[in-house]
Amino acid sequence: MPRPTTDHQWLYNKSGSPLVDVVIDPHLTNHLRPHQREGVVFLYECLMGMRLPGRCGAILADEMGLGKTLQCVCVLWTLLRQGPYGGRPLLKRALVVCPGSLVKNWAAEFNKWLGREKDNRWIVTRCSVDQLKELDFGVLICDEGHRLKNSNIKTTSAVTALSCERRLILTGTPVQNDLQEFYSTVEKFPPDCVCLSVSISWSGNDHNCVFQEERCIGEECAAELFRLTGVFTLRRTQEIINQYLSERIEWTVFCKPTELQLRLFGVLLATRPIRACLSGASTHTYTHSPHLACINALKKLCNHPALLYKTLQEKSDEMYEGGIMELFPEGYSTGAFSTADSGKLLVLTDLLSAIQNINRTDRVVLVSNYTQTLDLLQDVCDNIGYKWCRLDGQTPVAQRQRIVDFFNSPHSSNFLLLLSSKAGGVGLNLIGASHLVLYDIDWNPANDIQAMARVWRDGQKKTVHIYRFLTTGSIEEKIYQRQVSKQGLSGTVVDLSKKAEHITCQCTGDGNTPGFVKEIKEETGRACQLGRHADGTVSFPQRVSMSELMHWRHFSGDVQSYDDIYLNHARNHITYAFQSTTSKSQTTV
Repeated sequence: MPRPTTDHQWLYNKSGSPLVDVVIDPHLTNHLRPHQREGVVFLYECLMGMRLPGRCGAILADEMGLGKTLQCVCVLWTLLRQGPYGGRPLLKRALVVCPGSLVKNWAAEFNKWLGREKDNRWIVTRCSVDQLKELDFGVLICDEGHRLKNSNIKTTSAVTALSCERRLILTGTPVQNDLQEFYSTVEKFPPDCVCLSVSISWSGNDHNCVFQEERCIGEECAAELFRLTGVFTLRRTQEIINQYLSERIEWTVFCKPTELQLRLFGVLLATRPIRACLSGASTHTYTHSPHLACINALKKLCNHPALLYKTLQEKSDEMYEGGIMELFPEGYSTGAFSTADSGKLLVLTDLLSAIQNINRTDRVVLVSNYTQTLDLLQDVCDNIGYKWCRLDGQTPVAQRQRIVDFFNSPHSSNFLLLLSSKAGGVGLNLIGASHLVLYDIDWNPANDIQAMARVWRDGQKKTVHIYRFLTTGSIEEKIYQRQVSKQGLSGTVVDLSKKAEHITCQCTGDGNTPGFVKEIKEETGRACQLGRHADGTVSFPQRVSMSELMHWRHFSGDVQSYDDIYLNHARNHITYAFQSTTSKSQTTV
């Protein structure tokens, strides 16, 4: 490890103890990849206060799968046993704060890399905040640190209440929805809170601002924000470890809505509450936000009309006026529903059938944001005869790792794992599956990215197939556009080199790389840009802001082949699809 500077010695070595070289345990360094060695040095310098005089904090913001846990284990073990001044250990004990579903993961990682100590050094326990305050922790590590974005939640207040100088935040998604959330996460140890706050405020200005002066100020503040956060933030992307992982093929699949869905969409959009929300006026009285109620209704309909029907039975207000109940077939009143009523479910059932028939050893993780949707998918699996297991918010924490281990076992009989993105979308290693279907998308792109990363991890030997479903022409296209915009914001803060452009797409839909133009032009030929209507007609080109889309392959729904033996079986129910491929030797999208 780097030796302390003269200034550092003056601050932290008042007694004049002799300098001693700090060396990472060879047992650990033998397993570290180059980027992990760099990360260990970075964390050591930050926690020692070498990078910012008087401040001992860091954010390790590596994307999922780069080994953040292992890097932390290396630094912790080193500082618990060694120190640069007289060889005295810098730490006596450390505290790791993480979601309940990851507690056993951390214990397993400590035991994996350091062995099971006879003195039970790695203690997994649940203590109250008051009990923790009585202990002297040399360092506080907060896993999934982006969850600290809300200062009102108990975890954030508990972490803030602990008096610990050295703090380390781990997050694969440092910027999720907006820069204020990012500020809430990093405010524990920036070099200058006021300067950082001003930079965030200006960096968040609209990129389409009228005055050139404002744009210049915003760009200068963005650069300053990047400089300030770069001192204590280390961010590496997935590309670093592509060479170590199997091939990944990712699809964004736009599913054709069924006739029933189209009729229901038409009636819903004509109701007064939704018309009021779309016009910006909201005079209706609800127990919760009318906008949220409208969005939830539209999203349920995207997944399956049965989910909307259940809501209609439980509620009676003007949201569901206009004879909408009369549009449902009679079977819905008995609790029965048809797979043919949902475009997504038609694609899913064809896809699952193809996977099982082509390779019976392959397994699938099926992810949704909603428990009700998982219930519906569970019923579908039962009716078809697929064996499954399930992990959601109702699954006891003590049983979650057991479910994961059994599913990953080569002897498991389960074809499917039904997974809630809220309960199991972070930290889990599900390499027992080589296929993942994200049945519905979230406003926060970080949630989807983390969920989709569950099967493409170290140890995965098979080619990974990831399918993200959207209903064509629905609110989900708008959600996807918002995701694209938020990912561009993240690039501005943590990686200026990936600053997103604003682009429009025109292509033939035959799988060739599309042509992109920076200015909106009249459209020629078949287009597959976001904005296609549910009936297949195309609206004026939409502007998107994720530069990676410039390289994705675009397929129209009527192509003869998607170059995917599994997805081809569902092509009759697909409007169009985007494909990205990541391989060891190269990245082609």
